[in-house]
Amino acid sequence: MKLLIVEDELELLNSTCSYLQKEDFICEAAPTYFEAEDKLITYKYDIVILDINLPDGNGLDLLKHIKENNPETGVLIVSAKNSLDDKLKGLDLGADDYITKPFHLAELNSRVNSLIRRRKFEGNKNIIFNEIEIDPDAKSVIANNKPLELTKKEYYLLLYFITNKNRVLTKEGIAEHLWGDNIDMVDNFDFIYTHMRNLRKKLKNNGANDYLQTIYGLGYKFSDQ
Repeated sequence: MKLLIVEDELELLNSTCSYLQKEDFICEAAPTYFEAEDKLITYKYDIVILDINLPDGNGLDLLKHIKENNPETGVLIVSAKNSLDDKLKGLDLGADDYITKPFHLAELNSRVNSLIRRRKFEGNKNIIFNEIEIDPDAKSVIANNKPLELTKKEYYLLLYFITNKNRVLTKEGIAEHLWGDNIDMVDNFDFIYTHMRNLRKKLKNNGANDYLQTIYGLGYKFSDQ
């Protein structure tokens, strides 16, 4: 899962990114309003952790931008201890949850995971697609009632496809989601073919159907239709 963390306190920004990266999230950082705005225009994120009190702009304007352009993105707003009005405005504008400074990083992680379950997994602990079942907490996969041994990138590739089933995903979008925004600087995305081929082979070897469809000229789609 790919997160954008918008926070002007650099020590908190760095510690938050470091902690969540250890939890296997892809984290992008934006210490200013304008850097966050630029990233939100250019890239897509599963979750945005948004400090609404930024020195160079109002975080609530960023929230409006997210909800207007990428309503499927979850937003967790960060507010000062006594700013009840800001929390209420944020929730009214479509934020999914809020956390108050100071906070424990473990609580932030729990709130992010809860938000992902609500947004991506319909509130369920496990994700089931026909004969494939993913346990996000254990980061494990069962296909046809048999464990499926995947590398970390193969696991996140499968998770990304299933949580975006029936949608065409471009190679560029897949690369950015699994490797971070700077991946758009590479010359080509041939490495994705290797991960796709290995994932398809492992699913077939477990007796699963081949749901990975190549949409020529566009990208890939995970679908049983």
